[in-house]
Amino acid sequence: MDPLTLVFGALEFVLVAAATFFGTRWFLEGRAESSVKKAQGEANAILEEAETKRRDTVLEAKDEIIRMRADLDRELTQRRKEIERIERRIEQKEEQIDQKSTAVDQRDAGVRRREQEITRAKEQWDTDLIKLKEQWEVDRARQQAVLDEARNRHLVELERVAGLTADQARDELVREVETEARALAARRLHELDLELQEEADRRSRKVLATTIQRIASDYVAETTVSVIPLPSDDMKGRIIGREGRNIRALEQATGVDLIVDDTPEAVTISGFDPVRREVARRSLQKLLQDGRIHPTRIEEIVNKTRLELDQVMREEGEKVAYEANVPGLHPDLIKLLGRLKFRTSYGQNVLHHSLETSLIAAALASELGADVNVAKTAGLLHDIGKAVDHEVEGPHALIGADIAKRLGRSSKIVHAIAAHHGEEEPLTVEAFIVATADAISGARPGARREMVETYIKRLEALEGVANSFDGVEKSFAIQAGREVRILVQPDSVDDLAAARLARSVSRKIEESLEYPGQIKVTVIRETRSTDYAR
Repeated sequence: MDPLTLVFGALEFVLVAAATFFGTRWFLEGRAESSVKKAQGEANAILEEAETKRRDTVLEAKDEIIRMRADLDRELTQRRKEIERIERRIEQKEEQIDQKSTAVDQRDAGVRRREQEITRAKEQWDTDLIKLKEQWEVDRARQQAVLDEARNRHLVELERVAGLTADQARDELVREVETEARALAARRLHELDLELQEEADRRSRKVLATTIQRIASDYVAETTVSVIPLPSDDMKGRIIGREGRNIRALEQATGVDLIVDDTPEAVTISGFDPVRREVARRSLQKLLQDGRIHPTRIEEIVNKTRLELDQVMREEGEKVAYEANVPGLHPDLIKLLGRLKFRTSYGQNVLHHSLETSLIAAALASELGADVNVAKTAGLLHDIGKAVDHEVEGPHALIGADIAKRLGRSSKIVHAIAAHHGEEEPLTVEAFIVATADAISGARPGARREMVETYIKRLEALEGVANSFDGVEKSFAIQAGREVRILVQPDSVDDLAAARLARSVSRKIEESLEYPGQIKVTVIRETRSTDYAR
């Protein structure tokens, strides 16, 4: 391309650009100046409007101030009138108060005058009263003298008619009243005793009947056999052995005495420990069946029998605990319970007695609302001390309580065991229940046997207690010591005294004797009149 053309083109471009620049600047400056003028006009208009509003506001404020000042003037005028009215009322009140004060002063003066008049009247009244009292005393003394004179004449006349002095008549009246009061008291006491006895009998019969019905015990007490029958008398020689070595070996192994006497076809085992006696009995029966009797065989059979008997005792203890529904017993307690199977008391099996006591105690506790678990557990374990009483010194109740305590039984159970024979004072309902259940089980017909000498001594003791009272002619213990009948002298003991005598004898029997169950005391007063036809 031609350079000159390029130069002209460039110059043309520069000129166009410059023209465009200056044109645009002029346009923008014009618009800006126009906008400034317009904004300044708007600002001036706004200022004028604001000034107008300000002047209006100032005028309104002045008007409001004028209005408020007028209102305040009116309110001040009203307040001033109200104050004036109040002042007038206060002045009226002050006038009234002055009037009332004057009236009060006048009234006080009248009251003081009245008080003076009353004081003078009271003094006059006191003076008159003293005079009247003196006159009354004089009249009273005169009348009393007249009455005393008349009373003395009356007493003299009564003593003459009755043939008694006043003191004698008073003593006679006191004696009659005292005798009548004693008779009434004794009669009422007798009636109350009868009512209480009937109510107690009714309730006790109900409880015991319900208890016995729930138990329904039907077993017969068994006894431990201590006599071993022999097939023939020739076996006695074999039991004794050469120079007595067999019998000595048996006695040493079992700890009992073996008595071989003239009793035909029988050998007697003697020993204080019922378990040892049972081991000896079973061992001797096995030896008799086996036929081989020598020291080595005896020792072997005794050891085997002892192990078997330990297992039997555990099984019997578990069986009785299950029947009594007493779970969770210590294994040692179970074994001691099983030992009671071979122990008897007055012919009654102690294990069966313990089971029966537990059942009775549970039923009584259920009827009376006591703790059944404590009652039945303590009833089952109450004679546990008899299992070891030949080895430990002391009463079996305390021994059993110590065993139960050491083997984890509760304090209530331990106390009931210790208190069932009175070694401790019963403090809980369960303790009384266990003692009662023990007495019921031991006292029921056919439960126990006792020696004739003991039986006779018990009856004599009952009759001795009855004969120790004044007025008793004869006494008889009947029904195996369950009842005492007392014949009294009718001239010395009346009907009411007979009731008192029965109660006194009952209390003395309770204090001085020990007995199972209860004893009935019957006092008989009989009057006989005899004459002869000739």
